[in-house]
Amino acid sequence: MLEIRRLILLRELAVRGTLAAVAEALNFTPSAVSQQLSQLEKETGTVLLRKAGRRVRLTPQAEVLVASVGEVLDTLERAEARLQAAATRVTGTVRVAVFQSAALAFMPAALRATAERFPDVRVVMVQREPEEALRETWARDFDMVIAEQYPAHAAPHHPGLDRRDLTTDAIRLALPAEPESLRPVDSLASARQMPWVMEPRGAASRHFAEQLCRRAGFEPDVRYETADLQAHIRLVETGNAVALIPDLVWAGRSTSCRLLDLAEAPRRTIFTAQRLSGAESPAARAFRQILGEVAATA
Repeated sequence: MLEIRRLILLRELAVRGTLAAVAEALNFTPSAVSQQLSQLEKETGTVLLRKAGRRVRLTPQAEVLVASVGEVLDTLERAEARLQAAATRVTGTVRVAVFQSAALAFMPAALRATAERFPDVRVVMVQREPEEALRETWARDFDMVIAEQYPAHAAPHHPGLDRRDLTTDAIRLALPAEPESLRPVDSLASARQMPWVMEPRGAASRHFAEQLCRRAGFEPDVRYETADLQAHIRLVETGNAVALIPDLVWAGRSTSCRLLDLAEAPRRTIFTAQRLSGAESPAARAFRQILGEVAATA
């Protein structure tokens, strides 16, 4: 019988790419991970890892094992969910990854409702960028993710994740509240000469914003970069920049910004995703239902 803990280490290596990353994720030392994988090779009588420069690469035999380990973990997760479902009360922990604007707009009300209706459910929230969070949910670091998808920029799909839309929100041009006679901006194209704030390169929102500006016939003058949308708002409110802001950001707050509808009327999709193997978890099911209720009123 193969040792399941060593098999999990092998799968972690396939998911995370390096021995150092596996060690960091599981609070091991790299040498301990290496020793355990060497022992697994002895148990299987098969070469599982080959040197590739400073890294190691899984052999085809190792890939076969990794696929089987994924099936075993799915089976164990389903078994745990069914055991919880057999209890008379909804209990358990739900680890949720969420991006900033959804954390501000959804989570306070969702956490409060969960505490009132399901007091034995413990929700653990960590802020993550959507693409990273989707992969980490697939890798079993989280039970659920709240993620976003911009127009013409599909979020990554990972096998075994069940995705459900929560809501959509309009994306509009946020402008400083100055007299229009001083700065006449009535379309995206007329903001071509203004300084912009956007998220860093690589973010879906940055790609979307740049493409939208280019279709309007100009390259935006991006003077400020930050992943913090609250900083975007302050830069616009103080007259330092313009930005493309999704409407969810304004939930529960007022602003002095002037919001301009865009000709293409773009909308962002916000969705949840969780592993299919954990779908029967009463705690996860309850929290996902509450998220849907909160999103419907946000």
